[in-house]
Amino acid sequence: MTDFKLAEKIAEKYRSKGKKIVFTNGCFDLLHIGHIRYLKSAKELGDCLIVGLNSDSSVKSIKGRDRPYICEDERKEILESLEFVDEAVLFDEPTPMELIKSIKPDMLVKGADWHKENIVGKEFVESYGGKVKTVDYILGKSTTELAKKIKTS
Repeated sequence: MTDFKLAEKIAEKYRSKGKKIVFTNGCFDLLHIGHIRYLKSAKELGDCLIVGLNSDSSVKSIKGRDRPYICEDERKEILESLEFVDEAVLFDEPTPMELIKSIKPDMLVKGADWHKENIVGKEFVESYGGKVKTVDYILGKSTTELAKKIKTS
Protein backbone atom coordinates (compact mmCIF):
# COMPACT_ATOMS: atom_id res chain seq x y z
CA MET A 1 0.00 0.00 0.00
CA THR A 2 2.82 2.41 0.73
CA ASP A 3 3.64 4.48 -2.33
CA PHE A 4 7.38 4.85 -1.95
CA LYS A 5 7.70 6.59 -5.33
CA LEU A 6 5.19 9.21 -4.18
CA ALA A 7 7.18 9.66 -0.96
CA GLU A 8 10.35 10.19 -3.03
CA LYS A 9 8.57 12.80 -5.17
CA ILE A 10 7.25 14.62 -2.10
CA ALA A 11 10.74 14.76 -0.58
CA GLU A 12 12.31 15.87 -3.86
CA LYS A 13 9.74 18.68 -4.19
CA TYR A 14 10.93 20.17 -0.89
CA ARG A 15 14.60 19.33 -1.38
CA SER A 16 14.65 21.07 -4.79
CA LYS A 17 13.55 24.25 -3.01
CA GLY A 18 16.47 23.96 -0.59
CA LYS A 19 14.24 22.86 2.30
CA LYS A 20 15.61 20.84 5.22
CA ILE A 21 13.39 17.74 5.57
CA VAL A 22 12.41 16.42 8.98
CA PHE A 23 10.78 13.00 9.28
CA THR A 24 8.92 11.39 12.13
CA ASN A 25 6.36 8.62 12.31
CA GLY A 26 3.61 7.20 14.46
CA CYS A 27 0.00 6.08 14.72
CA PHE A 28 -1.41 9.45 15.82
CA ASP A 29 -4.69 7.84 16.86
CA LEU A 30 -6.84 10.20 18.99
CA LEU A 31 -4.66 13.25 18.50
CA HIS A 32 -3.82 14.86 21.87
CA ILE A 33 -1.60 17.58 23.35
CA GLY A 34 1.39 15.24 23.53
CA HIS A 35 1.18 14.68 19.77
CA ILE A 36 0.76 18.41 19.09
CA ARG A 37 3.80 19.42 21.15
CA TYR A 38 5.86 16.60 19.67
CA LEU A 39 5.02 17.51 16.08
CA LYS A 40 5.60 21.22 16.70
CA SER A 41 9.02 20.45 18.20
CA ALA A 42 9.87 18.22 15.23
CA LYS A 43 8.93 20.93 12.73
CA GLU A 44 11.18 23.45 14.52
CA LEU A 45 14.17 21.29 13.55
CA GLY A 46 13.77 21.95 9.82
CA ASP A 47 11.72 23.50 7.05
CA CYS A 48 9.45 20.64 6.05
CA LEU A 49 7.88 18.02 8.32
CA ILE A 50 6.90 14.75 6.68
CA VAL A 51 5.03 12.35 8.97
CA GLY A 52 5.02 8.61 8.32
CA LEU A 53 1.56 7.46 9.40
CA ASN A 54 0.92 3.83 10.30
CA SER A 55 -1.92 2.39 8.22
CA ASP A 56 -4.93 0.84 9.96
CA SER A 57 -3.53 -2.68 9.53
CA SER A 58 -0.15 -1.56 10.87
CA VAL A 59 -1.78 0.06 13.93
CA LYS A 60 -3.78 -3.14 14.62
CA SER A 61 -0.60 -5.22 14.54
CA ILE A 62 1.15 -2.84 16.97
CA LYS A 63 -1.68 -1.73 19.29
CA GLY A 64 -4.19 -4.58 19.12
CA ARG A 65 -7.42 -5.51 17.36
CA ASP A 66 -9.46 -2.66 18.91
CA ARG A 67 -7.24 -0.02 17.34
CA PRO A 68 -7.11 2.35 15.60
CA TYR A 69 -10.02 4.39 16.95
CA ILE A 70 -9.85 6.71 13.94
CA CYS A 71 -9.37 5.35 10.40
CA GLU A 72 -6.20 6.08 8.44
CA ASP A 73 -7.78 8.49 5.94
CA GLU A 74 -9.18 10.63 8.75
CA ARG A 75 -5.94 10.50 10.76
CA LYS A 76 -4.06 11.61 7.63
CA GLU A 77 -6.47 14.48 6.99
CA ILE A 78 -6.28 15.60 10.63
CA LEU A 79 -2.45 15.58 10.57
CA GLU A 80 -2.26 17.46 7.28
CA SER A 81 -4.63 20.11 8.61
CA LEU A 82 -2.01 21.09 11.22
CA GLU A 83 0.03 24.09 10.07
CA PHE A 84 3.30 22.47 11.15
CA VAL A 85 2.76 19.19 9.22
CA ASP A 86 3.64 19.53 5.55
CA GLU A 87 2.83 15.99 4.43
CA ALA A 88 1.60 12.72 5.92
CA VAL A 89 2.46 9.48 4.12
CA LEU A 90 0.74 6.21 5.03
CA PHE A 91 2.82 3.07 5.42
CA ASP A 92 1.75 -0.56 5.91
CA GLU A 93 5.06 -2.06 6.90
CA PRO A 94 5.96 -3.01 10.50
CA THR A 95 8.55 -0.20 10.60
CA PRO A 96 9.04 3.01 8.59
CA MET A 97 12.50 1.89 7.36
CA GLU A 98 11.62 1.70 3.66
CA LEU A 99 9.77 5.01 3.86
CA ILE A 100 12.82 6.61 5.50
CA LYS A 101 14.98 5.23 2.67
CA SER A 102 12.61 6.77 0.12
CA ILE A 103 12.50 10.19 1.77
CA LYS A 104 16.15 10.40 2.95
CA PRO A 105 15.38 13.05 5.59
CA ASP A 106 17.94 15.52 6.85
CA MET A 107 16.61 14.96 10.37
CA LEU A 108 14.95 11.87 11.85
CA VAL A 109 12.95 12.62 15.01
CA LYS A 110 11.32 10.49 17.70
CA GLY A 111 10.05 11.16 21.21
CA ALA A 112 12.49 11.06 24.10
CA ASP A 113 10.82 7.83 25.26
CA TRP A 114 12.92 6.21 22.50
CA HIS A 115 16.60 5.48 23.09
CA LYS A 116 18.55 6.81 20.12
CA GLU A 117 20.18 3.45 19.41
CA ASN A 118 16.70 1.87 19.02
CA ILE A 119 15.32 4.40 16.54
CA VAL A 120 14.50 2.70 13.26
CA GLY A 121 16.50 4.30 10.45
CA LYS A 122 19.17 5.84 12.70
CA GLU A 123 22.15 4.17 11.01
CA PHE A 124 20.79 4.84 7.52
CA VAL A 125 20.15 8.56 8.16
CA GLU A 126 23.54 9.02 9.82
CA SER A 127 25.26 7.18 6.92
CA TYR A 128 24.73 10.16 4.60
CA GLY A 129 25.25 12.88 7.21
CA GLY A 130 21.66 13.21 8.42
CA LYS A 131 20.91 13.79 12.09
CA VAL A 132 18.80 11.84 14.58
CA LYS A 133 17.19 13.69 17.47
CA THR A 134 14.74 12.98 20.25
CA VAL A 135 12.30 15.60 21.48
CA ASP A 136 10.55 15.89 24.83
CA TYR A 137 7.94 13.29 25.67
CA ILE A 138 5.06 14.34 27.90
CA LEU A 139 4.53 11.65 30.54
CA GLY A 140 0.95 10.47 30.90
CA LYS A 141 -0.18 11.98 27.59
CA SER A 142 -0.89 9.05 25.30
CA THR A 143 -3.78 7.67 23.32
CA THR A 144 -3.78 4.58 25.55
CA GLU A 145 -4.11 6.74 28.69
CA LEU A 146 -6.79 8.88 27.06
CA ALA A 147 -8.78 5.79 26.01
CA LYS A 148 -8.59 4.40 29.57
CA LYS A 149 -9.91 7.68 30.93
CA ILE A 150 -12.79 7.72 28.42
CA LYS A 151 -13.71 4.10 29.19
CA THR A 152 -13.82 4.73 32.95
CA SER A 153 -15.86 7.94 32.67
